[in-house]
Amino acid sequence: MNKKPHIINFDELTYEKLEYGTAFQAQLGPIANRLAADKLGYRITKLAAGKRAFPKHAHFANEEMFFVLEGNGVFILGDDEHQIRKGDFIAAPANPKQAHQIFNNSDQELVYLCVSTMLEPEVAYYPDSDKIGVLAGNAPGRTTKPGITKFFPADSDVDYWQDESDS
Repeated sequence: MNKKPHIINFDELTYEKLEYGTAFQAQLGPIANRLAADKLGYRITKLAAGKRAFPKHAHFANEEMFFVLEGNGVFILGDDEHQIRKGDFIAAPANPKQAHQIFNNSDQELVYLCVSTMLEPEVAYYPDSDKIGVLAGNAPGRTTKPGITKFFPADSDVDYWQDESDS
């Protein structure tokens, strides 16, 4: 048991493997849940050479900040690509028109801290797959309460009154 409930050392983190296909592979070290954090989410992300953790996405509600601890890579924001390196602070403001992604284009591991507001509900847009994600009651990285997490094609739509009873 952690005798300091609001403190954890970097070397005490445990990592979860995230992997999809050949492009997405990361080690995620959740921090916020272990510290009983409420309004901010944070974790360490480790990316192997040539990998990215998540698809390019834009948040409608939440802002993210990244701090590069080790390595080099590329930060994509909208149509722009920026080289990043150890010591860089990076902002990804909530903006549905500016999707972002971090990609390790180097031959060494890229390690960064991600800090995020945890506003709910959250809607995210994924431009490469043209889909929308809706998250409510259980923000990413939080597993303490039930919630809704749904992904669907951006062009899917139903009428507001569909399947409602008129009696």
